[in-house]
Amino acid sequence: MPTDILAAVQRTPKSPAALERLSLEDPRGDEVLVRIVGVGVCHTDMVMRDALLPVPMPVVLGHEGSGVVEAVGSEVRDLAVGDHVVLSFASCGGCGACHDHAPAYCEAWVPLNFFGGRGDGSTALTDAAGQAVHSHVFGQSSFASHVVVNRRNAVKVDKDLPLELLGPLGCGIQTGAGAVLNALKVRAGSSVAVIGAGAVGLSAVMAAQIAGASVIVALDINPARVDLARELGATHAFLADRAGMTAHAAAAGRPAGFDYIVDTTGIASVCNAAIPALANRGELALVGAYAPGADIAADATLLMSGGRVVRGVVEGSADPATFIPELIAHYRAGNFPFDRLVRFFEFADITAAIEAGEGGRVIKPVLRLP
Repeated sequence: MPTDILAAVQRTPKSPAALERLSLEDPRGDEVLVRIVGVGVCHTDMVMRDALLPVPMPVVLGHEGSGVVEAVGSEVRDLAVGDHVVLSFASCGGCGACHDHAPAYCEAWVPLNFFGGRGDGSTALTDAAGQAVHSHVFGQSSFASHVVVNRRNAVKVDKDLPLELLGPLGCGIQTGAGAVLNALKVRAGSSVAVIGAGAVGLSAVMAAQIAGASVIVALDINPARVDLARELGATHAFLADRAGMTAHAAAAGRPAGFDYIVDTTGIASVCNAAIPALANRGELALVGAYAPGADIAADATLLMSGGRVVRGVVEGSADPATFIPELIAHYRAGNFPFDRLVRFFEFADITAAIEAGEGGRVIKPVLRLP
């Protein structure tokens, strides 16, 4: 029987979502039904809300969910009712990238995560009038009391963990940490600069400390975030707009440039200004949400002569099935205190939570479900 759920429905672009009662289909053979306990609010939710990505409406957004399994499909063997899970992005499981344990680069990534339905185009949601509402955004649409998700994007976690805290591991937190640990594979003793000290950037700072970087520079225009970056492991933290990137490198004792730079701003001009601050063999990771058509430009001789690399990174180049447990292990050990980024809001206060995140007053808003 379909499940009656409460969800935040986005019916028109750039408007607040409204809480509505919807009907949720039973899980198919390869799906599970999850009761959501907590869900993070991510900048990408705002990008989708504003129709800057190809997400159809009406739709339920949300893609950093965590919760409890309430039903499993007939083909699911490794999850059971009562299991605690963190939800991450969707992938097909059959392409070359998925076979290489690189599902963030799945050949079907865009349709599976942004087209508002399952791989076959179907939606799991209908409203009180019997009209379809798009589901499965990032494979989940977790601004809701319940979701059905494919088994592939549910990661089982231990029941002694604070489940309502863990949802952001499925996107924003793993994006920043994974950029450092998976994509760049930061070397011990190296230097790392992180542009932007939001949830993604501060996760990168913490991951750089885990990797053993000797110089970790955080850059932001918000003084409070600059201060927090120092507390979370940055050896240097500067107001980004007080100097250029090469000057910041010199101030951090790296006049020849940084070994690694992580951009979380999504602003192409910021990236272009950062490239001259790369050391020989340095790498720049493009982690932000960049506007379509934005140009990354660099002097070809500068790139070639120093062996410099500009690298695109999706979801921290993570395989959530293995990387989320890795991050949890670091959290348990006290080396990855991502809980310091989180402020909880009740689900009914979703509009206030989004405004707090969008306005920069809260680094990572997380909605608690009743």
